[in-house]
Amino acid sequence: MRTNDAQMLVLCALTDGPLHGYAINAAIERVSGHRLGPGSLYGALARLEAKQLVKSLEGKGRQRPVCLTPAGRELLEREAHSMARLSGRIFESAVPDEISFLDRLAATDLARSYKSVMLDALDAQPGQTALDLGCGPGTDLSALAKAVSPSGRVIGVDSRREMVAQARRRTEDLPSVEVQLGDIHTLPLEDGSIDRARTDRMLQHAADPAQALVEARRVLRPGGRLVMGEPDWDSLTIDYPDIEVARAYTRYVTDNVVRNGVIGRQLARLALDAGLAVLAVVPVTSVFRDVQAADQVLGLQRNTDRAVSAGALPARASQRWLDHLATGPFFAAVTLYVVAAEATS
Repeated sequence: MRTNDAQMLVLCALTDGPLHGYAINAAIERVSGHRLGPGSLYGALARLEAKQLVKSLEGKGRQRPVCLTPAGRELLEREAHSMARLSGRIFESAVPDEISFLDRLAATDLARSYKSVMLDALDAQPGQTALDLGCGPGTDLSALAKAVSPSGRVIGVDSRREMVAQARRRTEDLPSVEVQLGDIHTLPLEDGSIDRARTDRMLQHAADPAQALVEARRVLRPGGRLVMGEPDWDSLTIDYPDIEVARAYTRYVTDNVVRNGVIGRQLARLALDAGLAVLAVVPVTSVFRDVQAADQVLGLQRNTDRAVSAGALPARASQRWLDHLATGPFFAAVTLYVVAAEATS
């Protein structure tokens, strides 16, 4: 470890008050995931004391507590401001426009991967009628139109007028596609009128996923197929030395950010409850090694700030968390489940 790294770890460890050597190392381990060797620790302390950034206090025996001096605290504050500026360049702070976000996500390798799995599982054939539940801005309507060919029909349904308008604009040159304004809980479609149906990350936001699947079952013909792709946000793992902070972040996202945070694991059961036969369950795990790519999907800073405001993460711990994610080797993963089900006669 570089000398300056060891000194900065010691300063960070002393932020909350005086500590002796063993306690300093324990605090460093909580933040960085490892301890300093005795030589590195006491060498860093000696250099910091020589720079008048820390000072020793009176103590019993060899356990002499060490505390920050005003100069040491000022140095830490400057470093914190510097890290905050770095975080601001890496993390998005503003909530992106929803259509732009959906378009950006659809263009990623991870989205192309699971969407390909979904399309294969759907097995739409020429001449069939395919339904996209919660079609958004029409991201997948052209792929469905290609699968069913001009002799088939594609229906997109969404409850948001701006999404319907955008989807209609994007598919105006596809005569086999129509986009309807409607509620997935009470579909504006006749019983048994659909051959293939899909939901793509829509049920995680639905007011009543179970009722949405009952409706999907109603409009499917006997032998018709429904394919669903939904994440399980409780599976979100982010590498960080303090695993409890990482777990607290995932727990907050699962319980508070997403309405139905564990819908991925529930899909098969809900499909069975709706009277569908489950044909397959396929996990698709997305791995992120680039923090900015992950942030565009996960909203790391925005959700961290929300977790702090809700009291789910301490402010000081959250800043260390964001600093580490912005500067250290990054790893995150989350699993989405693709479930294929069939309407029995």
